[in-house]
Amino acid sequence: MEPLLGFTGDSQNAGHSRAAFLTGKEGDREHIRGLRDFFREFRAESKVLWFLAGPAMFTAVCQYSLGAVTLIFAGQLGTIELAAVSIENSVIAGLCYGLMLGMGSALETLCGQVVGAGKLDMLGVYMQRSWLILLVTALLLTPLYVFATNWLRLIGQTADISRAAGQFALWMLPQLFAYAFNFPLAKFLQAQSRLMFRAAVAAGTLLVHVFLNWLLVLRLGWGLPGAAFVLNLSWWIIVTSQMAYIFLGACGEAWSGFSWKAFHQVWAFVRLSVASAIMLCLEFWYYMVLILCAGYLKNAKISVDAISICMNISGWTIMVALGSNIAISVRVSNELGAGHPKRAKFAVVVAVVTSFLIGLFLAVILIITRKEFPYAFTSSSEVRELVYQLAPLLAITITANNVQPVLSGVAIGAGWQAFVAYINVGSYYLFGIPIGLLLAFKFDLGVKGIWYGMLSGTLLQTMILVLMTSRTKWTKEASAARDRVKKWGGEEV
Repeated sequence: MEPLLGFTGDSQNAGHSRAAFLTGKEGDREHIRGLRDFFREFRAESKVLWFLAGPAMFTAVCQYSLGAVTLIFAGQLGTIELAAVSIENSVIAGLCYGLMLGMGSALETLCGQVVGAGKLDMLGVYMQRSWLILLVTALLLTPLYVFATNWLRLIGQTADISRAAGQFALWMLPQLFAYAFNFPLAKFLQAQSRLMFRAAVAAGTLLVHVFLNWLLVLRLGWGLPGAAFVLNLSWWIIVTSQMAYIFLGACGEAWSGFSWKAFHQVWAFVRLSVASAIMLCLEFWYYMVLILCAGYLKNAKISVDAISICMNISGWTIMVALGSNIAISVRVSNELGAGHPKRAKFAVVVAVVTSFLIGLFLAVILIITRKEFPYAFTSSSEVRELVYQLAPLLAITITANNVQPVLSGVAIGAGWQAFVAYINVGSYYLFGIPIGLLLAFKFDLGVKGIWYGMLSGTLLQTMILVLMTSRTKWTKEASAARDRVKKWGGEEV
């Protein structure tokens, strides 16, 4: 690598030993003979997965909680403020978050596979390419924030909600550019399993975020401008902390400075980024559509507030599942890059079983506390009652959503993004949304009807991904991963 600005560190050996721990020094796994072998391998794989998933879950929950905490404090200001922050978070920021995360997920496939192949020196170059692409993407998305009020009115939101949400979106523009830096940083560190540092940063940032929201929004009366300031600040704390960690040499060979190589093969990188973005955006936007549809129901403010609270609870649990998503993506990409198809396949089995059990546990807790948790979000008795009615559906959704991100993580780790995008279009937009709209408006089921449709699309997509994963030829995928590493590393395939 030709450095423009070089940094060196003493972490090279640590990086290689971490990769060896994850991919297994002894090579691919032997055939399982009997239950004893199965449980032994299950326990060993669980140890590796939790090494990755534990801090990843914690980080995801903390980062998601930044927006959720902002929503909670906005709810104390009033119904219109709650709706404004919810619409901005779910529609404007949600749309951009999904797109930016998707664009950054191309890095997850490539970085994970080069780590498995032991070519750590390419990680920094890949991250820089991703920064270039995401910064341009952020610039292209800026008008969505600037003209948010007009966009929201165009899609039929009420004037008062559109005006308040549009103003809040304008204040949140710095967050968009934080996303552009954060997602490549996150994928770069995740591929090397450097997750404890990210967890520590996320925890510290969340504590600061809660305190500043209390101080500025409630105590000093800054209202929504204060909430926007704190949320922007929190995301930039996360970004600058990760940059400092990398630039000061903690990642050894993986980061040796800025390089002109970042400008090579940009278009090919864009194509993979777009495929990743389409796959994940179709998932994120699906839930955004849910809240938008609620805005067309009778008593829209109550419906939007109730469904927003449920989506926040669902979002927290999805962040738990996202830890498994990250873990299995790293595991699959590392093992395929190392040429271990059997280990990759078994990692998928362990991750799916574990995530399902976690989802079931969280769903039970939700049902037990469904009378109490709405009080944390709103003082409106009407909203609380509607949330209570939606709780059983939310519990089923939580269980399903704990499995689905794991399967998406498998797709990212294996590089199947483009194919999964087609599955998402069919499951969500040709099946789930039409059913939801039909039940909500034709059969007058309201918010419940929308949720029934959303859940049906999620279940269909999950079943298709389970079938696809179970029929995968993992040896072929390992060969494709090796070819991909050679191609992107500039070698002949």
